[in-house]
Amino acid sequence: MGLQNMGLIIGFLGFVLVNGPILCMARGHIHYYDFILKESNFTRLCSTKSMLVANGSFPGPVLHVHKGDVVFVNVHNHGNYGFTIHWHGVRQPRNPWSDGPEYITQCPIKPGGNFTQEIIFSEEEGTLWWHAHSDWTRATVHGAIIIKPPHGKSYPFPKPHAEKVIILGSWFKEDLMELLAEANSTGGPVQEAEAFTINGQPGDSYNCSAENMYRLSVDYGKTYLLRIISAVMNEALFFSIANHNITVVGSDAAYIKPINTSFILITPGQTMDVLLTTNQTPSHYYMVGSPYVSGPAPPDATNTTAILEYSGNYTAPSKPVTPTLPGESDGDSVMNFTKRMKSLATQDYPINVPTKIDTEIFITVSVNQIVCPNASCSGPQGNRPSASLNNITFENPSIDILRAYYSNISNVFEGDFPNKPPSIFNFTADTVADDTKYASQGTTAKFIKHNASVEIVFQGTNVGGGAENHPMHLHGFSFYLVGMGFGNFNKTRDAPNYNLVDPPEINTFGLPKNGWATIRFIADNPGVWFMHCHLEKHATWGMNTVLIVKNGTTPETSMRPPPKYLPPC
Repeated sequence: MGLQNMGLIIGFLGFVLVNGPILCMARGHIHYYDFILKESNFTRLCSTKSMLVANGSFPGPVLHVHKGDVVFVNVHNHGNYGFTIHWHGVRQPRNPWSDGPEYITQCPIKPGGNFTQEIIFSEEEGTLWWHAHSDWTRATVHGAIIIKPPHGKSYPFPKPHAEKVIILGSWFKEDLMELLAEANSTGGPVQEAEAFTINGQPGDSYNCSAENMYRLSVDYGKTYLLRIISAVMNEALFFSIANHNITVVGSDAAYIKPINTSFILITPGQTMDVLLTTNQTPSHYYMVGSPYVSGPAPPDATNTTAILEYSGNYTAPSKPVTPTLPGESDGDSVMNFTKRMKSLATQDYPINVPTKIDTEIFITVSVNQIVCPNASCSGPQGNRPSASLNNITFENPSIDILRAYYSNISNVFEGDFPNKPPSIFNFTADTVADDTKYASQGTTAKFIKHNASVEIVFQGTNVGGGAENHPMHLHGFSFYLVGMGFGNFNKTRDAPNYNLVDPPEINTFGLPKNGWATIRFIADNPGVWFMHCHLEKHATWGMNTVLIVKNGTTPETSMRPPPKYLPPC
């Protein structure tokens, strides 16, 4: 990690000659990393498996930067199959070429190949993460991104005694590519994870896992900044530390007004910065991640545990104290926690919420089915599970959409993603008509004018009885979550209650089960940007689309040209 090499230096010098003015505008420092991805053996849950990881570690290496820095990561594929890497939550101004989603902005890095990605940090400050963005590889290929304030500036809260990264994840005993291939062959869902993890360890609620469970050593009377990341594949988790309240001060690399709470709810893709004050009797206390069960299927696994361990001389308990968490299906607690999140909205940390909207989009979010002949698939009713946005199940193209758009290559995608669903019905009814279960299939994108003021209302549905909480993520932007609620969205009733004063600025949010949420943003980042559910099963089933923000009228408001090398398709 962090190794400079001659090939990268030569490539960088060539980049400077072509893009010198861009680098002159950079406010921060330039960093170099090498990611070597290859198969390594790991033992969990009483068995050993080989899996793809970066630089030999699970979770993978941490990127350390300051706000405004630029990072070049040379990603080497020493594995057995192609993959891509995405820098989750990084705006990448004018630079979708290094964003990373497979067949959206690039084709996979083939075995034996490498690709240098340029990650441009602009407005982000706090915690983000990086992960593989092809098939289900992100289960084992992911790591933290720590973005400190600019040099010479401090946090908007007292400097903590220490900082720790907490990554929540999923563990599969079997080879993920084999599980995915089996699901594609049988037309059924992918097998669920056998465990959740905290910093790569399942914890003592699982067999053969107590000895190596993660332990966070702390001193009494100190304040720690916990950078919490959910790399979980298919479940939102409640997270809590027994007998300790925590204070949430940031989410998705933006600061928020402090929230004092006994728990957080974090969906796949989200990050949260949390202050922990160690003010309890020195002892051992459980840290617990527990699934929020919002969908019709049971959770992937049971609780994951770690131990908060005070230093000093005392007799450790035979069993640590356990936190009290909301019920596993307590949607009201989830809604109440989410609605407490508000931007700082101060002179030092201003926000810019669009108030006059010129682009309105209404998107239904549904779990669907694809009919299999003679009910020959292993999914519901003998069909293949699918998912959709505005009743369109997204299909990956054979080359990436960014390349097709930039080079005017036809027959790769259609730019006709609709502003509303094909029909309006009672989206959240207990029983929804069967004819809504079947979506069309296609590779569609939505064109948006540069600098447009955009509002997107996401409406969850109970199509096929599949209502659940959907963590929706948009690449290339942070947006303002201005409102959310249960039931069907009603503009006359709900829009007047939008928070346009201090809404949180985030890149991922949990769409409430059988509910709606509204986001707003200025489309000032030209490029091709993926928008999808961050439940991996739903992304695989097609709960995705693409936003293409057109160029502005000047070079500074237009997408940058492609790098000299892109992975071949």
